[in-house]
Amino acid sequence: MSQDTPVSVVPLLSRALQRIRATPPRIIASPPTQPRRAAVALVIRVVPSPHSPPPPTPTTQPTLQQFFDLDWVKDPHAKPEILFLQRENPANNGDAPFSQGRVRHTTEAHVAFPGGRMEPDDEGGSYTAMRQTWEELGIDLAEKHYICIGQLDDREITTSLGKRLLMILSPFVFLQVAPSAPPADPVPTTQLHWTPLGSLISPNSKPQWSSVTVDAASRLTPKNSAILRVVVRLLVGTMQFPAIVIQPSQDENVSGEEGLVDEKKKSQQRESIAEKGTPPRRPQGAKQELKLWGLSLGMTLDLMSYMVLPTAEEEANLSEYERKSRTGARKRGSRDGGAGNWSGSSGPSTPLSEVMQLPWADSASAQDFRMEYVAPSLASVFPRFSYPDVNFWIWVFGKRYREVVRGWEGSVRAGGTNDRRINWSGSALSTFYAAIRKALIVVIAARALGILFGLGFAAWWIFGQ
Repeated sequence: MSQDTPVSVVPLLSRALQRIRATPPRIIASPPTQPRRAAVALVIRVVPSPHSPPPPTPTTQPTLQQFFDLDWVKDPHAKPEILFLQRENPANNGDAPFSQGRVRHTTEAHVAFPGGRMEPDDEGGSYTAMRQTWEELGIDLAEKHYICIGQLDDREITTSLGKRLLMILSPFVFLQVAPSAPPADPVPTTQLHWTPLGSLISPNSKPQWSSVTVDAASRLTPKNSAILRVVVRLLVGTMQFPAIVIQPSQDENVSGEEGLVDEKKKSQQRESIAEKGTPPRRPQGAKQELKLWGLSLGMTLDLMSYMVLPTAEEEANLSEYERKSRTGARKRGSRDGGAGNWSGSSGPSTPLSEVMQLPWADSASAQDFRMEYVAPSLASVFPRFSYPDVNFWIWVFGKRYREVVRGWEGSVRAGGTNDRRINWSGSALSTFYAAIRKALIVVIAARALGILFGLGFAAWWIFGQ
C-alpha cells in the first residue's frame, strides 16, 4: 500500500455496524419507582472523496452491505464522520445528571448526541431518538437517506454516586446511506459538529485526551445547602472525568453540510436561522475547546468497541484491503510502543488498544486488564479525585470492583462476546461507586478528626500554658 494512501477506517466502521445489527442489545427494564426513559441518536455518515467526481444519489435505499460495497464508500479518501451537537443549555442533554457542579470555563464547551426524554405517546426508544433529532436539529432520520442500524446497550443514569436512579438511556445508531442529505436546521441554541471518526480511532491521529472537572460537593450535598457544600468541597475536593478534545470537520458551519449542499440550500438555511434567532456566539478572545465526556464519551467508546479486530477464523474471510489496513495499524501501534500493545497475547485485540490509551491507566494496569476492550463506557465515568488520599482509599476498597472487571474480561475472552446474561457493567459501576462512598466516609472522618485534634491542641497550647 502506498504511503500516500490513507489508512481508511471505513472497513472498521462496516464491521462495527454489521456487529451492532447482529448483536441484540442488553435492555434494562424500568423499575416501578423510576419509569423515566430517554433515547439518543448516534448519526454517522461517510463523506465522499473530494478527489473524485460527486457520486450519484441512489434512487432506492441500499442495504447496509450494499452501501459499503459502493465504490465511493470504499474510496480510501472517503471520510466517515459522527455527529455531535453543542447545546447552549445542557438541561435537555442526556449528560444533564453529570453537568451539576461542573467547573465552568469560558474557553471550554461540551458536546453530546441529539436526544431526550421519552414522551408517553412515543412508540419506542428509536421513535424518541428520531423525534428529538427532528425537533432539535431538523434532521429527519425517517427519510430514505438514513437507516437505523440498531441499538447499543441500555445504560442507567444515576446521581448521588450511584445510589439513586434517574432514568434509563437507550442509544440508537443511524447511518446516512446517501452521499448527501437535506441540510440540517438546528434550533438557535444548538450547533452541529461533524467529527471524523479517523480522529478518534485512526493510528495516524491519536485522540487528544483531556479532562472535565466537576465539583464533588454537588454529588454529596443538597442544592440549597451552600455552607455544607463549601465544607464538603474543602474536605473532598473536585473530581476529574476523562474527556476527548474533538476536532470537527467544519467547526464554524452550523449545519455541518458544507461541501455537500449547494449555495441555494445554504442560503435557505441562513434565512431560516435568521428567522429563529442568532446562534449563540463564542466567548471573545479565545477559541472554545470542544470536549466529549461523560455518557456521550461512554457511548462513543461503546460504538468504537465494536470495531474489534477479527479472530483467526474471521481473518480468512477479510478482503485484502481490510487485512492490510489492520496489519498496518497493528505494526504502527507496536512501533510506537504504546501501553495499548498486547504483546504476547493470543486473544483478540482492538484498535482502541493501540491508539486510545486511557488517561487514568499506567502501563502496569494496562497490561493487567484492558478497560477500553472489556468495558469501554466504564472508562468514561470513573473519576479521579483532586486529593491523592481519596484515590488511595478508593483503590483500597476497590477489591470487589477489580474482581468484577476481571470476571467480565474472562467472560469476553472465553466467548469472544459479552455474556448477555450477566449485567457486568451494572455490577462494576455499583461496586466502584460503593468503593467511592466508603473512601469518602474514611477521608471525611479522618479530616474531621484531624480538625478536632488540631483545634484541641491549639486550645491546649493557648490556654493550657
